[in-house]
Amino acid sequence: ILLFLSEFLAEESQEKFWDFVEANQNIEGEHDDQAYYDLIVKRVSALLSSVQVNMLKFALSLRAYSATVHSFQQIASNEPPPSGCSAFFSVHGEKTCDTESLESLLETAPKRPKPYLFKGDHKFPGSNPDAPVVILYAEIGTPEFQRLHQVILSKADKGLVTYVLRHFLAVSNPSSKKVYLSGYGVELAIKSQEYKAKDDTQVQGENDPVDEVQGFLFGKLKTIYPELKEQLKELRKHLVESTNEMAPLKVWQMQDLSFQTAARILAAPSVDALNVMKDLSQNFPTKARYRTHTHTHTHTHTHTRTKRALKFWHTQTLDILQSAVLELSTLGLQPGDSALFINGLHIDLDTQDIFRYTHTHTHTHTHTEYRSVSTYFFTSAFTDYNHPPWINNLETDHRYSSWPYNVQELLRPTFPGVIRQIRKNFHNLVIILDPTQENSAELLSVAEMFYTNNIPLRIGLVFVVSDGDDIDGMQDAGVALVRAYNYICDEVDTQSAFEAVVAMFGRVPIAGQLSVGDVVKVLEKRFPYVEVSSILGADSSYDGNRKEGRAYYEQTGVGPLPVVMYNGMPYQREQLDPDELETVTMHKILETTSFYQRAVYLGELATDHDVVDFIMNQPNVVPRINPRVLSTSRTYLDLSDTNDYARFLTLDTKEQNTAVANNDGYIRPVTFWVVGDFDQPSGRQLLYDAIRHMKTSNNVRLGMINNPSANPSADTSRVARAIWAAMQTQTANNAKNFITKMAKEETAAALERGTDITEFAVGGMDVSLFKSAYAGPKFDFLLSHAAYCRDVLKLKKGQRAVISNGRIIGPLEEKEVFNQDDFLLLESIILKTSGERIKSKVQQISLRASDLVMKVDALLSSQPKGEARVEYGFADDRYSAVKIRPTEGDVYFDVVAVVDPVTRDAQKLAPLLLVLKQLVNVNLRVFMNCQSKLSDLPLKSFYRYVLEPEVVFQADGSLSPGPMAKFLDMPQSPLFTLNLNTPESWMVESVHTRYDLDNIYLEEVETVVAAEYELEYLLLEGHCFDVSTGQPPRGLQFTLGTASEPVIVDTIVMANLGYFQLKANPGAWILKLRKGRSEEIYKIYSHDGTDSPADSDDIIVVLNNFKSRIIKVKVQKKPDKFNEELLSDGTQENDSGFWESLTRSGFGSTSVGKKKNDISSLCCCVHCLFFIDFLLFVLPALLTPVSLFSFPLRIMMLSVLKHTKTPVKFWFLKNYLSPTFKEFIPHMAKEYGFQYELVQYKWPRWLHQQTEKQRIIWGYKILFLDVLFPLAVDKFLFVDADQIVRTDLKELRDFDLEGAPYGYTPFCESRREMDGYRFWKSGYWASHLAGRKYHISALYVVDLKKFRKIAAGDRLRGQYQGLSQDPNSLSNLDQDLPNNMIHQVPIKSLPQEWLWCETWCDDTSKKKAKTIDLCNNPMTKEPKLQAAVRIVAEWTDYDQEIKRLQTRVQERAAENHTAAQPRHTGTKPTTHSSE
Repeated sequence: ILLFLSEFLAEESQEKFWDFVEANQNIEGEHDDQAYYDLIVKRVSALLSSVQVNMLKFALSLRAYSATVHSFQQIASNEPPPSGCSAFFSVHGEKTCDTESLESLLETAPKRPKPYLFKGDHKFPGSNPDAPVVILYAEIGTPEFQRLHQVILSKADKGLVTYVLRHFLAVSNPSSKKVYLSGYGVELAIKSQEYKAKDDTQVQGENDPVDEVQGFLFGKLKTIYPELKEQLKELRKHLVESTNEMAPLKVWQMQDLSFQTAARILAAPSVDALNVMKDLSQNFPTKARYRTHTHTHTHTHTHTRTKRALKFWHTQTLDILQSAVLELSTLGLQPGDSALFINGLHIDLDTQDIFRYTHTHTHTHTHTEYRSVSTYFFTSAFTDYNHPPWINNLETDHRYSSWPYNVQELLRPTFPGVIRQIRKNFHNLVIILDPTQENSAELLSVAEMFYTNNIPLRIGLVFVVSDGDDIDGMQDAGVALVRAYNYICDEVDTQSAFEAVVAMFGRVPIAGQLSVGDVVKVLEKRFPYVEVSSILGADSSYDGNRKEGRAYYEQTGVGPLPVVMYNGMPYQREQLDPDELETVTMHKILETTSFYQRAVYLGELATDHDVVDFIMNQPNVVPRINPRVLSTSRTYLDLSDTNDYARFLTLDTKEQNTAVANNDGYIRPVTFWVVGDFDQPSGRQLLYDAIRHMKTSNNVRLGMINNPSANPSADTSRVARAIWAAMQTQTANNAKNFITKMAKEETAAALERGTDITEFAVGGMDVSLFKSAYAGPKFDFLLSHAAYCRDVLKLKKGQRAVISNGRIIGPLEEKEVFNQDDFLLLESIILKTSGERIKSKVQQISLRASDLVMKVDALLSSQPKGEARVEYGFADDRYSAVKIRPTEGDVYFDVVAVVDPVTRDAQKLAPLLLVLKQLVNVNLRVFMNCQSKLSDLPLKSFYRYVLEPEVVFQADGSLSPGPMAKFLDMPQSPLFTLNLNTPESWMVESVHTRYDLDNIYLEEVETVVAAEYELEYLLLEGHCFDVSTGQPPRGLQFTLGTASEPVIVDTIVMANLGYFQLKANPGAWILKLRKGRSEEIYKIYSHDGTDSPADSDDIIVVLNNFKSRIIKVKVQKKPDKFNEELLSDGTQENDSGFWESLTRSGFGSTSVGKKKNDISSLCCCVHCLFFIDFLLFVLPALLTPVSLFSFPLRIMMLSVLKHTKTPVKFWFLKNYLSPTFKEFIPHMAKEYGFQYELVQYKWPRWLHQQTEKQRIIWGYKILFLDVLFPLAVDKFLFVDADQIVRTDLKELRDFDLEGAPYGYTPFCESRREMDGYRFWKSGYWASHLAGRKYHISALYVVDLKKFRKIAAGDRLRGQYQGLSQDPNSLSNLDQDLPNNMIHQVPIKSLPQEWLWCETWCDDTSKKKAKTIDLCNNPMTKEPKLQAAVRIVAEWTDYDQEIKRLQTRVQERAAENHTAAQPRHTGTKPTTHSSE
């Protein structure tokens, strides 16, 4: 818990983390869990607000930071720890826990590379970044941590080391003690099935202390009265059924269920309304029948007048609710839609991720959105400088004379995407470049394309070359080009000069640079009678504008060359790629056209107006653009009263008047703090520019912080002391005028010569008071300034910075220009994004209102920018919403929820709101958005959301194992299926249950059904694209591992969005291209969202929380592999990787004549990878209850093994395997000598989600075949689990698919009495198939090479995404989808004997059957297992053989368990709770 607490504080700030660490170095002692918890929460409360403490408790109950701590543990295990050390140092890779040997490791550290530090690392503030890095792995709060921490802390304070702390728990197996997690939902859905199948074996019951029905604890009663077991069972059944009878409802009874449920919720007292909504929605199947009598059943014996009044109330309530639904529809919410807004921020209810909500809540209590959408700033510099020799001018050039001139042409209708050709300079493109850079030729080629194709774009060029005085153009290519350009402009025109420049660059080889020879050759060809040296030489008369070009570039401040600006707005670096530049420019022209259209329509722009003047008069135009100011990576001070601002206020010990502004009570929304050594020229210049800007603006106030370059003395602090003395003793206006004088260089020079300071006094100053303060002997204020710069601003001595409403801009480089125009840009940003709006909110506050604006702006701007916040206004919520008012006088969250109470969202939202109400002060409104005229039961499931507001302890003070979902008093008759709704990044599996959770039949359960799931992995998702083509590289493989074990998991990139996914535990992982074809053809170009620098070869990804993690990777083909493809069809195999070497020795399609060899010896090859001759893919049987699919599955496998002589490998989809089957399969594999592998894939978040488990399984059968298997697997068979095989399946594997990616068996048509059920013979299917057959999905063979080559998986997913939005489409998803796509993805029809099914095939064809499928029979509805015994003669023999094997396995397990039992010594063995 202590470690979790520290990570919560680290998210707040590293300072709070280290304060907490310092206060809790060693707190070990005799505490029970609850006392320990109370102690550390009390300690942390001093650092947090009450709301934050509540959120901290909630985060602890979620175990939200367990992944963070575990990630550090994994990082430590990769070191690895030295033996015998419970805590240790790592110094550049060398480890020790001996403090004496630390010195020697530090001495040799510079010889070893520094370790990689992760974003989540805890670096001690003030550490010397140039010193050796020492990483301490330890557990906070232990004596060993305290010992080592004190040693390294003393060195960090002296600047000898960079101190980094990582959590490390010195236990042999930290994962052995597992805890229950929360933050997920559990659904017990009523299974939709035409008939039920009953198991022929008894499942042993489980004892559970929680077995309560209406106050009776039947578990205990059966223990006390075992002789009454049957009677107690009957009593329990009677009590359950009497309270939870699920009587069917008629259609007319369902129509108003949503409104009736909402009326019941609104009728409850507000304090109980959320609990009522939770109970009704989460238990709706048993509550529905009561809702149909909402307005009568509780008052059947009341007076007639009362009943009339109740009926009137009910009618009125329905009218109000219907009116509310209409009002919600005006806000874009349709009946039945749900929405949740916290402080105006929309929370996505479709994403089941409470950890994301927690982060939002933690940071939202101080965050109200004042920022607008991104504001673009344009530089006006291109109009101030006559150099961009415009190549063309749309308004005056003859080539555009046929174009219309009137701006009203903008309003003429055209086809979408058409660029209007109007003779006005609406669109201006300026290219600033150094002609000697390699990419200059590409930019000029794009400019030439625009020009020659008559794109309505005025183009200007600025050449930035050497600006020396005596430069010879015959030696410098850049200068030569400028002089040649100027010459041609003078002699001919700018168009000819541009064409000549393009010709010069046309001579430059690819990846080459412009040379003087290229310039000379073009000049000589075009002007053969001119002496070239007279044009290019040192004495050239064509040198005009050369120096101005560089001055213009520096004045605009637009960053490194080359630069391209559209109407003054600079492009991003990634937009300068030639293809991207063309596309972006065309988009900007279209976007800006709509802006001009609006201006013309409103009369703001007329034909006689100068368009460029109109652009420059826009409010977001500034004289200079500084990339440092516009950077999106920003650092903010914490200006709350307890942090950085309090430190700032102590800088001046008297009046603390740090703002140089007129003291007129005016609220100034912009506060600049200028930081620098004001006794140095660079510091004074920065101060002078700030004051000059302040004098031109009424929105600005100014503060000064002196950061001395050396230890302060009387001689080195003349100006700083004068500024300080003036601020302490003079009025604000006099101080401003005096400081302006002090910032001038001539003043500093005069003071240096010994001129008396009073010579510079301004009118109105109290000179004597000033001089007494100036001449004082103490320099305390300078020392405090220096300490603030060092500790808070993290500046070195003498470094300059500007702090703008809490945002730190700096440290500025030694010669970096930050002038008056930059202050104007900063002011513009603040005013347009937040300053004015915050000012309007605090207008009524007179005390330090400017301070308040500054602090609020810093606080809000420092928060991560998310979605825009909205504020919904409702005309009347008195009767249509549940309202819970906040506690007055306290900060509160404004929470608005919109929900239909009979939807899945209501099942999740009600418990979430209940917990939120306990955590924070809320102003809560829940609006009912009901649906009318329902024709079916809207909710067919019971639901529990596992969530607690804080950690729970047991009576003895020990920590509770954790929350769990409990379904009590459930009806006995339905067949249930259990589903988990977990956060997107979780991959869970069931680890303990004796029941088939897909088919829970409570009538056959004696006590309880208990199930435990385990969070097995976290999901890492990503998107990958080839930068050359812009398309996903289909078939590209990634691996994830560590430095010592590079390949732990691998994956394949889809063509759909370039999607890939990998599973891993918390920790630091390295993502690489898989060795083989992927690594040979591609290289990683860039990556985003990772934990390593964008230019790093190794992609490091740290999984350290439960929130979803999505990365983006760009790859590029290697130059010599540009024409090679990753995926090849079956006729051309040029894979030279490891997998391919196995494939060549293995199997393939017989149509390509591959030799089949026995390669069983490969089982023992390196990497423990084996490749066998036959692969079979298995999914749970569809609608087959028994241990409900496991017995048919085992029988199916046995039938395959009995008939197939070739080695077999079974592939199982792990997502839906029961724990008992996973325990049994190794024994079966050993008994029968087959191989198997479990594959796992998480349904991608971007692909339409299915909610019924049955349909999810169907989706897995068809949607992910191309990514489930390694590329080495080139063919596999799918066999349903309820199938019996009667032939060697090698024959099907070798079947010639004739170029089709897969082969299916058509539905039989020989049993004529079933003609009425053959839906594909008429309607849509008959017309769509156009004579082709409709195929069954119970058995199919897939040629994965062909499947991947034609992107069949991507096509199927694309079609599914479109069709699945309609609930009436794809009724039989696994069959309908491939049959629907038969024209795009052809199906090879297998011979009919490959699948015989009694439902559709006549009896005479049975003798030829190679497989028998136990299809559902819609006519007889015979139970499946009963039909199996009747239809399949060998079923009973297989069944008995499997049961005999199972018995032997159980007996061996019992023997091993007995042998492992410890001898009785009078002590009780320790037990661990399991997850």
